[in-house]
Amino acid sequence: MTKKRVVITGLGAVSPFGVGVEKFWNSIVEGKSGIGLTDSLDMTLHSVKISGEVKNFNPEEYMDAKEAKKMDRFTQFAIVAADEAIKDSGLDKIEVDPYRIGVIVSSAAGGFHTFEKNHKAILDRGPTKCSPFTIPMMIVDMGSGRIAMKYGYKGVNKAVVSACASSNHSIGDSFRTIQYGEADIMLAGGCESTICNVGLGAFSSARTLSKRNDEPQKASRPYDVDRDGFVMAEGAGVLVLEEYEHAKARGAKIYAEVVGYGQTADAYDPVAPDPEGNGAAMAMKLALKDAELEPSAVKYVNSHGTSTGLGDIAESQAIGRVFGELDTNKTLLVSSTKSMHGHMLGATGSVEAIACIKAMNNGIVPPTINLDNQDEHVANLNYVPHKAVKADVDISLTNSFGFGGHNATLIFKKV
Repeated sequence: MTKKRVVITGLGAVSPFGVGVEKFWNSIVEGKSGIGLTDSLDMTLHSVKISGEVKNFNPEEYMDAKEAKKMDRFTQFAIVAADEAIKDSGLDKIEVDPYRIGVIVSSAAGGFHTFEKNHKAILDRGPTKCSPFTIPMMIVDMGSGRIAMKYGYKGVNKAVVSACASSNHSIGDSFRTIQYGEADIMLAGGCESTICNVGLGAFSSARTLSKRNDEPQKASRPYDVDRDGFVMAEGAGVLVLEEYEHAKARGAKIYAEVVGYGQTADAYDPVAPDPEGNGAAMAMKLALKDAELEPSAVKYVNSHGTSTGLGDIAESQAIGRVFGELDTNKTLLVSSTKSMHGHMLGATGSVEAIACIKAMNNGIVPPTINLDNQDEHVANLNYVPHKAVKADVDISLTNSFGFGGHNATLIFKKV
């Protein structure tokens, strides 16, 4: 069986920089930080007071007010990002077979805001005071479900839940769905909103978050010796994947081709990565094999690079083993855009995929900001410190790894 080619024809994003792909892209190219003091909560009792919020987001600007009230914030983000991607791809202008277009837009956590609000209502006033919309607002598949309902897409519809690897798996599974002829078009990506008391409190208690409250914009510092944890962020990223001949026949704009997908498990620890990065390395090798590429073909790696002590070392060592440390000419460019937009959990892979695609289309690689003193324990690679660099990138790779040991790698090719 000959696998079908799959291309990207639409992009949509909601990020700490605001609504829209261009706001996201322009900000990370300029090396701006979207991290600040959290202002949506009473932070008095919180030890971590910073995050990457989507500030001044009013869902009623983008959807019916009554419907918005029936959605958790993570689902609202999904709808907004999907709408941008659909319009960008021109899908709103054509007739499509509804059973040939599907949606896999995932979340790691689902409706934390809804859970927290209704749990408080139960504690304060009793179990009958829980909203009847609690379950359909809270469950993690509702991003995919709501997008399909709004646009009438009746094909493959699900959510992949693999913590912070969720949206990479969603894109990869959508890629496979089209490759094997089960759909012509897929909307894929992730959405997340966990900046609430339980989200910040739980991750803080797990000692995973940066406590650099006095310097929020310098808090996310992947590969730097002074890193002290990741910064929680929120948002969504949605990509339109389309079978190549289908896209070409309708004259669609093509951003890039999806050419490789690799997925593995560390089988090591619920939270910590395999310290040798074996699962991460194998995911990259499998993606390269799937794409029928040699490691030297890849010009840019958008790393998972969360700014955690163990994670940065394990991933960088894995990249170094797969691609060679290139300590002489450092032709491979590696950067963590989480240094600017923070860690969007289940949405992070999708916005980083967009960063890869924009890097190829614009000939510029976004930087790793705050990399002032590179940790001697990370691999000897070019992490594009502080400022974006111009580069002719025709093939890029992005990694996403999640608690539970989930690893997912995607490879994109310029068309």
